[in-house]
Amino acid sequence: MQVTTTEFRKALGHFATGVTVITVMREDQSVHGMTANSFTSVSLEPLEILVCVDRRALTHRYIRERKNFAVNILSEDQAALARFFARPEQDPATAQSLGVAFHATERGTPVIPGSLVQLDCKLASAVDAGDHTIFIGEVVDMSVQDGRPLLFHHGQFKRLDDGGPV
Repeated sequence: MQVTTTEFRKALGHFATGVTVITVMREDQSVHGMTANSFTSVSLEPLEILVCVDRRALTHRYIRERKNFAVNILSEDQAALARFFARPEQDPATAQSLGVAFHATERGTPVIPGSLVQLDCKLASAVDAGDHTIFIGEVVDMSVQDGRPLLFHHGQFKRLDDGGPV
């Protein structure tokens, strides 16, 4: 049986993930972001993460050019930001109405205030894989705050329930 792209996406929708926004500085010093759930830790020595980015995405170009990016792990109250950054084009008027804001790390990497985790990364390596590139970032700084994560499951943003541990 040959698996279609639609069937594959539907099958992978069964896997619940956290939601991140990858942020990177453009050459004009404005910020670009992209919602991503293809993110995971890679190594503790050195501290590395990976994120998979479609080669057609603007984020792909900016990471390759700038060599620095941030991974912002979103809190459950940041679904509107996740939807906004899932768009290929990010309208400044919509960003303003949503209260989209950034601040810079000591290295100048843009991060999203209020996100649970902000990982400031320098590009360690890149591996082409199908229509995406796997960007491996060395974590050079981070900020962590308490809260509950935003989840993505079956094509929808969701919250953790209050059922406690299993």
